[in-house]
Amino acid sequence: MPATESVVLFVVDGMRPDGLQLARTPNADKLVRAGASTFTARTVMPSSTLPCHTSLFRGVPSERHGVTTNTWSPPVRPVPSVIDVVHGAGGTTASFYNWEQLRDLSDPGSLNASFFLDNCGDPDGDIDIAEAAAEHILRKTPTFTFVYFGRTDVEGHDTGWMGEQYIEAIATADEALGLVLREIGEQTTVILTADHGGHDRTHGTTAPEDMTIPWIIRGPDTPSGHEIEKQVEIIDTPATVCALLGIPPSDQWTGKVVREVIVE
Repeated sequence: MPATESVVLFVVDGMRPDGLQLARTPNADKLVRAGASTFTARTVMPSSTLPCHTSLFRGVPSERHGVTTNTWSPPVRPVPSVIDVVHGAGGTTASFYNWEQLRDLSDPGSLNASFFLDNCGDPDGDIDIAEAAAEHILRKTPTFTFVYFGRTDVEGHDTGWMGEQYIEAIATADEALGLVLREIGEQTTVILTADHGGHDRTHGTTAPEDMTIPWIIRGPDTPSGHEIEKQVEIIDTPATVCALLGIPPSDQWTGKVVREVIVE
């Protein structure tokens, strides 16, 4: 049985792998050294925030869930999210985010805690989200927690991907990451990823700069300092989370478990 008792999923909106490697990110760097990682994971088309998050949580590509813009529309054929599956298995769940459109990443009744602040454009917006998440994790230790940092994407649109302010936003997200990591126990697995990348001041295309994302995992069941060889897809995340928690995945998910990162 996996040793993981809880999972925290961090998503930094619009964070390109080369941006993560260029920025000052001591906390992410520690995750890479202590866990398994790839800087060539792939997201889905359209490479935009809500479609990508819907695939990240519901384990299917956008042509299956039908969300192709940043406006939510319920799928004609519903597919459960990882939050729904964990909650349905008796686990507790929590979500912390600062972009309101992410309110529909799970079905009503599947979240034990939800915290939203309309501050993703503020310099310290991600810090505020991290402080709320850290306090809740310290008190409750949910089975699955989602923590979203949105300022990086805002800076990409406002000042340009890979520009100085964008790189600084990644460093701030790493600082926020560190605030939460301090409250995470040894039996918790951490996943750090992004929904999409970006180029110039936009994203949403099939360009490698838009489609390539980092995917980093560290926990009691993962190898240390391991460079993942398998091509990781964003839709693989829910099945991998469930495998770590010992919960059966949804049979509707098409994403696969990244077996390479789980030490048997």
